[in-house]
Amino acid sequence: MNTWGVPGYTESLELGAGASGRVVLAVHEETGVPVAVKYLSESLRTRPGFVHDFRAEARLLAGLESPYVAGLYEYVESPDGAAIVMELVDGVSLRALLRREGPLGPEAALVVLKGSLLGLADAHRVGVVHRDYKPENVLVARDGSSKLVDFGIAVDSGSSAGVAGTPSYMAPEQWTGAPASPAADVYAATATFFECLTGRKPYTGENLAELALQHVDAPVPADEAPEAVRDLVRRGLAKDPGERPARAEDLLAELESAAGAAYGPDWEERGRGRLAALVALLPLLLPSARQAPRGTADTARTVLGRRPRRAVAVPGRGCRAGPGCSCRPPPCSSPPS
Repeated sequence: MNTWGVPGYTESLELGAGASGRVVLAVHEETGVPVAVKYLSESLRTRPGFVHDFRAEARLLAGLESPYVAGLYEYVESPDGAAIVMELVDGVSLRALLRREGPLGPEAALVVLKGSLLGLADAHRVGVVHRDYKPENVLVARDGSSKLVDFGIAVDSGSSAGVAGTPSYMAPEQWTGAPASPAADVYAATATFFECLTGRKPYTGENLAELALQHVDAPVPADEAPEAVRDLVRRGLAKDPGERPARAEDLLAELESAAGAAYGPDWEERGRGRLAALVALLPLLLPSARQAPRGTADTARTVLGRRPRRAVAVPGRGCRAGPGCSCRPPPCSSPPS
């Protein structure tokens, strides 16, 4: 197992792991700011193309300014490893809430959808398609707000990047490898919204072929959703991308209208309160509740750029994520002199 760690950070524990790598909780030693460090797995780091894609994820995040997306602090690469240092969201995944609670209720489901749609909308405005919107990639914070994470397979809108995504949330056109479009993200967000409302995914299958056929041909199960939001589900899960809201901000406008008409002007406050109460039931899953950090001793050549109008930069480090990258360091605990 590779024990390389990003210099300048003190790590404590693993927050999650998968085939592509792992995410650990760490603290930036100079400022004391807690961060999440995403390491590319050792097996992928030695295979052609994967480091390039990892750099591309960092470059994409560096160009995306949004309070609804977990932000990039720096991209770090050396002969011993590669890592993305990101904003730490002190929250739990939407998947964890659904696993514990099942259906969240319409107001809470609308609040989750709104928060993450705001993140998608900011991505779509700069020409980025997420391609992997799902409950695992939405984090709900203590106050009931939500953020979108994991742009690992995101691409520029219009790119022909092949078939990619999580099958239960993939739009019909994603199964055919059509060029990436914001409408596919709208579909995935609506599929997740449906799951928040009903406790189940909109389509199931015994295998990938059957699941694909369901997404492509099966009727939209809008009647299983509360009546007030059926049109949102029906339009967001339309088979033809031309019949869906074209971008996240279009679905967001429809959401605001439907929610206000059905649940009154205080719907968002009630929904956020409900989500905050659910997060409070899972305190041990919050990063802030984890054990104190421990040190790491490994060193390597690192990279760190600076983003304009951001506080603090570490001297002597330049970004190697590629031309145009504008990584930023964690914010100072006090304003810079």
